[in-house]
Parts: sequence; C-alpha cells; structure tokens
Amino acid sequence: MSGHSHAKNVKRIKEADAKRRGQIFSKISRLITVAVREGGANIETNSKLRMAVEMAREFNMPKENVERAIKRASGETDREKLEEISFEAYGPGGVALIIEGITDNKRRTISELKQILQEYQGKLVKEGTVKWMFKKMGCIRINLKDQDKKIEREEMELIAIEAGAEDLFWKEDGLEVYTKVEELEEVKRRLKEKGIKIETTSLDWIPKERIKLDEKRRENCERLFESLDENDAVQEIYSNLEI
Repeated sequence: MSGHSHAKNVKRIKEADAKRRGQIFSKISRLITVAVREGGANIETNSKLRMAVEMAREFNMPKENVERAIKRASGETDREKLEEISFEAYGPGGVALIIEGITDNKRRTISELKQILQEYQGKLVKEGTVKWMFKKMGCIRINLKDQDKKIEREEMELIAIEAGAEDLFWKEDGLEVYTKVEELEEVKRRLKEKGIKIETTSLDWIPKERIKLDEKRRENCERLFESLDENDAVQEIYSNLEI
C-alpha cells in the first residue's frame, strides 16, 4: 500500500500469499473504519471513504469484506480505539520519508518503527524536519492498458493538462496526475468526461525534488520500504527517492 512504488506494490500484493493479502485487507479495513467514523458511511459524500473503497477494489478485496468493515465502523459498540499517525524519518543515503498509518497503540508503533529504521541505518526525526521537502497533492493514477482505445503518452499528457493537472509523473505503464488537494474531484470528473478510465485516486505527499542513489543504497531503501510496509500499523510510505 506504500506510495514509494505504487504499480510494483499492487502487482506484488495481488500475487502474494493468503497471509500477506490478509494483512493488506486488514489495513484497508482500518482505513475504512477511520473514514466512516470521521465522515459517515455515505460513499457519495465521504471522499475519504470513497478513496478507501477504491483502494479495496484495486487490491481485489472481497465486496463482503468492505461492507462488513463499513457496518462495523458504523456501530456504536465494541469500537476498536484507532488513531491516525504520521512520522518523518531519514533512510539510507539521506532519503527523506513520511510514514503514515493507523494504530491502536502509538507507543508500541513508535518503538517498532525505530527498530526497523535502525536496521537500515535510518532514524525518526522531529516533525517538520523533512515534510517541507514534500507537498500534499491529489493523485490520480491512470493505466494506459486499461483504456478502451490505445492512447499514446503524449496524447494522455495533453488530456491530463487540459483537465487541470498541476504536474505529471510516469511510472512504468501508468501516469500519475497531480492536482491541488481541493481540485482532485473536479479533475477526476473532467478526465472521466474525456473517456479516461481511472485506476485510483488519493491524497499523497509528493516530493518537490527526487534524489538518485547508487544501486546498493537504492536496494537497501527498497528493503526498508518493504519492512515498514509489513508493519500492521503502516498504511503509506512516501519518499523522495527516484525509483
């Protein structure tokens, strides 16, 4: 579910064993729970819930699991105490990280994240130390292979710009369209009117500049991302590493 390499991560999860898939479904259920408690169970009026459900579909989470998570979050009894968390860190080679998650025990999660980061020569840092290197933006992911007709990259870029994109970034066979946070839904609507099929939408921390590392350090960063992603509390990992 981490933002450092979205396309590769989705492919890996879809091919993962039952245990790993179960962990991902549990994370998405927590995301749905928090969204419902904050904004209600109406997917039309709760954009946070809508994005969580889109993520569930992307990872092939069974519909009944989604409905059960919404129903449980809407109940008044036996509520699990969950809180959203956000940490800043440095990884191998000075890579800047923003780690977001949902936990029922913040102290335990901090201890676990410190241990993982130390294993890869990384560390947690004070709030504001690295976040200034990023900008919160809307992100619309488009896979060219999913479109009804063949669209060349240049044509897709032009359509996205006309729809109101602030910036564009290609990843493998997919395009990430970045928007202002408040314009995410409007740009999404315009793209759909142009017949563009959208894979997912989200609010992400986008690095203002990306850094390159040598192969050894880059691979070490990837291993760090995977170790963090395996932690039950971690929902998203953002970095300024150029993949």
